[in-house]
Amino acid sequence: MVEIECLEAQVDKFVFKVKKGCYYTKEGIWVQVEDGIGKVGVSDFLQQKSGDVAFVNLPEVGTTLKQGQEMGSIETIKADVTITSPVSGVVQETNREVEVKPELINEDPYGEGWLVLVEMSGFESDRENLLTAEEYLEVMKSQAEEEARER
Repeated sequence: MVEIECLEAQVDKFVFKVKKGCYYTKEGIWVQVEDGIGKVGVSDFLQQKSGDVAFVNLPEVGTTLKQGQEMGSIETIKADVTITSPVSGVVQETNREVEVKPELINEDPYGEGWLVLVEMSGFESDRENLLTAEEYLEVMKSQAEEEARER
């Protein structure tokens, strides 16, 4: 497993990591941008909150996505989680490993547990609707604290 640079927040007895250098949706979907390609996955908080992933449903290669559009789902023992695309573009590749070993999402959400690669179109405008790692850390902390109060 590659060492990644993360911000951390502790809520109750739980520690949540937020990978630096990625952009996030408020729902906890991340995108790492490199040369016009966006690598997409679910945040550590989202995978911990959702539970052990049992099944992953990813879009087909060649699927055109719009930011905010449903692009797939993960099924856990607790819930079915809809994954919305953080960016607009065309799916270039899906992570076949997570289809075979969905637990990779729980074990390594920012590494081997990524979901899709998207050739982005219009990232400049998509970026306006995304959070930096630091901004997402604050949103995620308040979501985690709210959940802890509800328990």
